[in-house]
Amino acid sequence: MCGIVGYTGFRDAKNVLIDCLKRLEYRGYDSAGISVLNNRINTYKKVGEISKIEKNIPDFKGKTGLAHTRWATMGAVNEKNAHPHSSCDKKISLVHNGIIENFRKLKENLEKKNHKFSSNTDTEVIAHLIEEEYKKNKDFQKAFVKAVNKLQGSYAIVCICKDQKNKLFVARKESPIVVGIGDNENFVASDIPALLKYTKRVMYVDDGEFCIINPNSVEIFDKNQKTIKKEEQSIKWDIEDAEKSGFPHFMLKEIFEQPDSIHHVFRGRISEIERSIDFPDKVENLLNNDIESIHIVACGTSYYSGMIGKYLIEKLTNIPVLVEISSEYRYFGSRNEKSLVIGITQSGETADTLGALREAKISGCRTLVVTNVIGSTATRISDAYILTQSGPEIGVAATKTFTSQVLMLFLIALKIAISENKIGSSDLYDYIVEMKELPKKIRNVLEKSDEILKIAKLLKNSQSVFFIGRGIDYPISMEGALKLKEISYIHAEGFAAGELKHGPFALLTKNTPVIATVSKGETYDKIISNIGEVKARGPKVIAIASEDDFEIEKHADYVLRFPSDSNLLSCIPIIVILQLLAYYVADLRGCSIDKPRNLAKSVTVE
Repeated sequence: MCGIVGYTGFRDAKNVLIDCLKRLEYRGYDSAGISVLNNRINTYKKVGEISKIEKNIPDFKGKTGLAHTRWATMGAVNEKNAHPHSSCDKKISLVHNGIIENFRKLKENLEKKNHKFSSNTDTEVIAHLIEEEYKKNKDFQKAFVKAVNKLQGSYAIVCICKDQKNKLFVARKESPIVVGIGDNENFVASDIPALLKYTKRVMYVDDGEFCIINPNSVEIFDKNQKTIKKEEQSIKWDIEDAEKSGFPHFMLKEIFEQPDSIHHVFRGRISEIERSIDFPDKVENLLNNDIESIHIVACGTSYYSGMIGKYLIEKLTNIPVLVEISSEYRYFGSRNEKSLVIGITQSGETADTLGALREAKISGCRTLVVTNVIGSTATRISDAYILTQSGPEIGVAATKTFTSQVLMLFLIALKIAISENKIGSSDLYDYIVEMKELPKKIRNVLEKSDEILKIAKLLKNSQSVFFIGRGIDYPISMEGALKLKEISYIHAEGFAAGELKHGPFALLTKNTPVIATVSKGETYDKIISNIGEVKARGPKVIAIASEDDFEIEKHADYVLRFPSDSNLLSCIPIIVILQLLAYYVADLRGCSIDKPRNLAKSVTVE
């Protein structure tokens, strides 16, 4: 959620830090701050956007510093609670992402030693704790490690000390942090886009590790201060990939990137000639190994991709699939050693999904992660992982990563179906051909954006919108409702169409538009009947139907068309229609599309 950046090198730290911080605005935040180290530590922080700091910050000189964007999790939104936080003697300044679970006990002990606190945050306690340890032990590195080892909870910490020129001190547990390697300069950040303007060379800090960063060196060590050797990795993204490229919003840019992002999912993984699907050996071993059941764990949009995956996997393999919200599964889910647990997380840092994966491993389950971020925590704690290869996604509302997740689950379903002899090479060939047609079909949808905009104009003043579907269209409807509510602030709900008469009809009025996803298949006649039930109560019905469905116009008031030759893969162009619809409604309402209120891109706390 919150964003961290740190810098030490030859440049003006203030300018570098603000520049990097801007590239983390997509995470969502309510305040921001910066500390620059020279002969003293100068700190400036403000409630509101980074632009306020950039406009008003004093001319702080220095080559080393840190900065932060805060999304309030503890304490009100005000300047006192904004990061960075300082020690009593002002010799230490630090920023922190995560939650310190034992901060109250630590704070009480520090108050007994005459420490005075100026904020209501858990983060300030860390600064005072380090100060107390530094008084006892004049070696700052040892004091830093000893203090951090007393913390319980999750944290990514970056710290500077007046007595430690040109040094950044870093610690990490269950909250992401990455080191950027430069020439005579080094960086640290909570996410890669912050660094891309300056470097593509990175090192990932793992749980329980510490790091000391100088302009010309990076030292990583464990809690016992034993040095750990790390290899540099190269980021393949360009900075242009993390910028708008002429689009008014990141979300719209990322919707229009989906022909390419979908292609990247199956690039190098499918072969028409050999009629095969290929994954890394670790993944192949998991998918070829006597799977009795599959548990999919995820949150938010990723959860809905998992629900779509359930239909795909069960249809192709007959293996039972349980889809669980991660925050529930980690505490209440049933697990056994013959279950394959698939965690889906765009960032690879979603706290509840990481917790669910850890619980699954404790229970002896095999774990597989579908994620977009190499080097993320999820890729390191699971038995194997598959990258969606979508590139950076800046908009808070997931779009291209969602369709990539769905297609990845389809590939997984096909791989298992081949292993279990549920489909033959001829069927696989047909599916591969259909997959390769998907980018073209998505472009077909994007070319009809004006038609979708017309429907958005009908919805922009609605107080509530229903989305309905059956079978695989049911989770698609829930995802469509989620997209609309999170960026337009219109109340929206997705329902299984057969459930309307069991309660939701009580909320239906003539002023409640209903969006019905209508795929051809075994429940087509049923969804047509459901539309009739809705129409009888007065609402307007907007149907999303295939291009060859000529019957639907007799039943719906408006129709948006998608190209489809497959009941299984039609879900992807349908999703793109719903994404565009939500985007245009939000834009017409003047909403903050890329940074919707109260939401953040990477949810790294429970």
